[in-house]
Amino acid sequence: MRILTEARVRRVYAVVGESFLELLDALQREREITLVSARHDAGAAFMAEAEGKLTERPAVLLASRGPSAASLAIGVQTAYQDETPMVVLLETPATEPVPSSSGELPTSDLTAMFESIAKSTLRVTDPDSLPGLLAHALTTSQEGRPGPVVLGVPCDVWGMPYDAAKPMARVRPPASGTLGRSADAVAQLVDEAKYPVVIVGGRARSARDELIAVADELALPVYNAFRRQDAFPENHARYAGHLGLGIPARQLDALERADLVVALGTQLDEVTTQAYRYPTPQQTLVMVGTGIDVSPKRRGLTFRVDSEVEPFLRELRAVASPRTRRASAANAAVHTFMTPPDTSGNTRVHPVDVVRALRKLAPEDTIVTSDAGNFAQFMHRYWCFTAPRSQLGPSNAAMGYAVPAAVAAKLTEPRRTVVAMVGDAGTLMTGQEIETAVRYRAPVMVVVFQNGVHGALAMHQARTHGRLSGVSIPLTDFASWARGLGAAGYTVDDREELEPIIASALVRQRPCVIDVRTDPDVVTPDVRLSALLGQARPQPPAQ
Repeated sequence: MRILTEARVRRVYAVVGESFLELLDALQREREITLVSARHDAGAAFMAEAEGKLTERPAVLLASRGPSAASLAIGVQTAYQDETPMVVLLETPATEPVPSSSGELPTSDLTAMFESIAKSTLRVTDPDSLPGLLAHALTTSQEGRPGPVVLGVPCDVWGMPYDAAKPMARVRPPASGTLGRSADAVAQLVDEAKYPVVIVGGRARSARDELIAVADELALPVYNAFRRQDAFPENHARYAGHLGLGIPARQLDALERADLVVALGTQLDEVTTQAYRYPTPQQTLVMVGTGIDVSPKRRGLTFRVDSEVEPFLRELRAVASPRTRRASAANAAVHTFMTPPDTSGNTRVHPVDVVRALRKLAPEDTIVTSDAGNFAQFMHRYWCFTAPRSQLGPSNAAMGYAVPAAVAAKLTEPRRTVVAMVGDAGTLMTGQEIETAVRYRAPVMVVVFQNGVHGALAMHQARTHGRLSGVSIPLTDFASWARGLGAAGYTVDDREELEPIIASALVRQRPCVIDVRTDPDVVTPDVRLSALLGQARPQPPAQ
């Protein structure tokens, strides 16, 4: 326990099993660490990932036996892709196997299964090695490129004494060394560039204040990477746009004409680069961050600075020449696109109405969690993230993330409002974690965008075949379902009901689910399904 507390681990997430009896008992007696017992391993994994993403410190995830480990793989893969620190304690066969009298299948060692989706995989072979490997896992998860570390532990080791001296995990990675030459070189590139732009990712969140100062002093347009919209305030004059899915073409104007692209704390994934279109071979690229990899397919001049983002920006400010007169006309167009359209002509609830009402009533620093799905495009475009550490979303298109992530966010930041935005399909994947929120008194708000159709697939089918197949799903009474789990439940069929119900939910000291029946024809901010099909508007399925 002392190794975990000294590493500032505050929560351990698990679907409890017999593999960790001694550890579970020790956690019960530990005041500084809370054991969060989830309803499904995937939910527990998403919770651990969300806490790590929000705090930049690892949470611990427990996995027992083969099925448990397999079920949490999606959360581990999310942590790996999103560079989130996490430590997974995975049950492996006992050091001295004992025949089971319960008829259960023997434990499978699935440690190797995680090798391609974890930063590191380790195995404990004897009791004396456990403390050192645990401390190493906690440190490794945060060093360089953060990510999940999987530690396989025999199920009978937790109750065994050990003789080795207790090691200590480092709370944070060591600071970078001298940056003078790197900062000087980048400052020269910025000074010489006619149209430099910046792209910031999740690992630049901790450098937010320094980033704002650099953007102001050097007149740099700043893009937020996919689902990292809280890295740079979207109401800032230098904000250039969110590099997400389905963004307006004009948001790419500043990036299209750039001659220098500075990427801060981001790996430049497929969505952020708009299917690897940017940076172009003609654009000079500077990538800043510890453990950042430069794609071998990248053509064009590329510089890599192996440094944490904040000290690099501080050094850059000290040596670069202020340049406040760079044109920023592209930014005005960005803010125009972020203004919600007039939906008064719609007879059904438009997804924009939901985002507009939530943004109006929720506190400025509300933490928003979201799933993959077309509904998320409305949140990405119209929420306008202004507060630090206010967005939690997976960049790997994982569905079922929003609800468990919201539970972890509320446990981590109990004084902040937490809103989960999720589609009807994703809700039924991990929505049972609403009961976990009830049990741990975490009053989250879950807003379900329910239109009775798999929107993204329907859009692709309409464009490809001109017809739909297997994408309609019956409406679910999520309000009654939520009440059955102990939460408050509301149903919204009319736009006029949105604000009163949201206002009521925001002051409830219990988890709330708002089931919003949105227009199935509105599949993205710019696309109507009926226009793709060339026929009448689709009707919502019967409940």
